[in-house]
Amino acid sequence: MPHANKTEVLLSILQAQPVIPVLQIANLADAVPLTRALARGGLPAVEITLRTPDAMDAIRLVTDEVEEAVVGAGTILTPRQYDKVAAAGARFIVSPGTTIELLEAARSNDVPFLPGASTPSEVMSMREEGYSVLKFFPAEQSGGAAFLMALSSPLAGVRFCPTGGISPANALDYLKLPNVICVGGSWVAPDNLVRAGDWEGITELARQAVAMAASAQDRDISSSG
Repeated sequence: MPHANKTEVLLSILQAQPVIPVLQIANLADAVPLTRALARGGLPAVEITLRTPDAMDAIRLVTDEVEEAVVGAGTILTPRQYDKVAAAGARFIVSPGTTIELLEAARSNDVPFLPGASTPSEVMSMREEGYSVLKFFPAEQSGGAAFLMALSSPLAGVRFCPTGGISPANALDYLKLPNVICVGGSWVAPDNLVRAGDWEGITELARQAVAMAASAQDRDISSSG
């Protein structure tokens, strides 16, 4: 698939919801009910990170059993991982940073890539490679919303999904920026609710995240009018 088409596919996923849940699946049995709960709340696209032993199986299981889910794979560090998660059914692939090897893997694979960048030089390098949608990680530790706002003029045309340290307390600071398409966050699937199997509680957190972003957008439209 041409790079431009892969960018369009990625944009269609990220633009559809304000928050991409970042999930660490510690227990494979949680994968299906967790992603179903998030989808019921309006967050069908999720990033399952390769930080746990069950992550790869979780990607396969959710892809097979949760029709409404859009499964992404995160914390991809090597070309081998890229190929494995693509074969497992991942619809998009996320990395905390970028290497030449990962870029080569992305070129030869139809699954779109969301590479990580946290400095102007990294963003410029990714733009030279044809990437206009990037992960900004770790967001809070790398300068937060103020840093991204400062990039919006000199690096116009590049859009970000900030991840790392984002919560309901600061998510809107990012979502209001002109160069932010969505944010990644784990607060919509906290460990205590997952361990308790409180899927309705997680659905409610997802609904709150969607409503929070929608209300902020409505206020912005009203003030601009």
